[in-house]
Amino acid sequence: MKLGIDAQKLPEFLKRGPLASLDHVKELGLGGLFFPTVLDMSPTLDQGALRDIRAKADELGLYIESGVGKINPYCSAEAPEFRAIGHGDIMLGFTRMIEASAAIGCRELWISPGNFKSEYRGRLANDRFRTDVTWEEQLLAIEKVLLKLAAVARANGVHLNMETHDEITSFEIVRLVEKVGEDCMGVVFDTANGLQRAEHPVFAAKRVAPYVRQTHIKDAYVGRAPDGLDFQTRSVGGGIVDFGTILPILAKANPNVNLSLEVAASVEDKPRKANPRQCIQINDPAWRAGHPDLNADELDAYMAMVDAYEKRVASGEIPDWEAYETSQYGYPTYENQFYRYEQAVTFIKSSARHIEKLCAEKGLPLSIPAAKRQAA
Repeated sequence: MKLGIDAQKLPEFLKRGPLASLDHVKELGLGGLFFPTVLDMSPTLDQGALRDIRAKADELGLYIESGVGKINPYCSAEAPEFRAIGHGDIMLGFTRMIEASAAIGCRELWISPGNFKSEYRGRLANDRFRTDVTWEEQLLAIEKVLLKLAAVARANGVHLNMETHDEITSFEIVRLVEKVGEDCMGVVFDTANGLQRAEHPVFAAKRVAPYVRQTHIKDAYVGRAPDGLDFQTRSVGGGIVDFGTILPILAKANPNVNLSLEVAASVEDKPRKANPRQCIQINDPAWRAGHPDLNADELDAYMAMVDAYEKRVASGEIPDWEAYETSQYGYPTYENQFYRYEQAVTFIKSSARHIEKLCAEKGLPLSIPAAKRQAA
């Protein structure tokens, strides 16, 4: 395993571009870069540019991972670049992206089932609770797209890996993998997103572990708030996620899986708002009805985890919502709302140290860059 970072969370990624960002990753002592889609490497899928990125990563000893993007047809209009790269044919666009990725050895590809709209609170912030189409209809449409792409994935030796994203449950992802085929589909396990579906991270890890081929390493605070619970991204190790239990589960299932930090940093054109918390309407009948797989045992464990964390907040051991927002990177209070580079790096490095420490304690096969070993 190597520990890297998602490009969207890497400071100055847009300013530096892909090649210089690889140097930046190396300077930070990280082991790789997760490009959300291959279009983030080259918007035109220029073969020369893609080969240069691959060569640069290999030269630096870094992994690179990528993706195809959001494949829910009901969200296609919100990502016109996927249709554009297929000259109007979105399935051709996805195919071209798969082929371009495979050509440079990126065969584990991120996909996502929908979008999160931070401007709304509660269940309507994500596509699971759209009112123009049911979630069941969206899942069926996603399945149909995946079945169409399965032959392309198999022909290119690729896995299309569904993220445990804001709107989908791990139960639903496992069923999709079983229908489409684990020879061409897998999972990107985001360690914190399932909290928004009231899934216990350890329970979810056990469910998806056999299929996990990529990761987003993220932590969060979940606590009681008006209308239910709230979710606030935290530095890895500073939130509710039990990485000491989860990392061995992932490593046992896939010792070569890379760990890509997805901390609460935003790229230059998407500055964090001062109060980006997300309401989980766990007591709302409509919300509960929308989670038919949620069982009593897991919900009890989830709420016990929430209660234990809140006791630590109440004791002053951990900052509450507002104190964290005003003091930590990711929730700026200064006028232009953009992050400060030094804060971003501190946030990333503290998250990396937590993962490295746990891997060392658990005897997990995490590869540490040579420069970082010498510094230590």
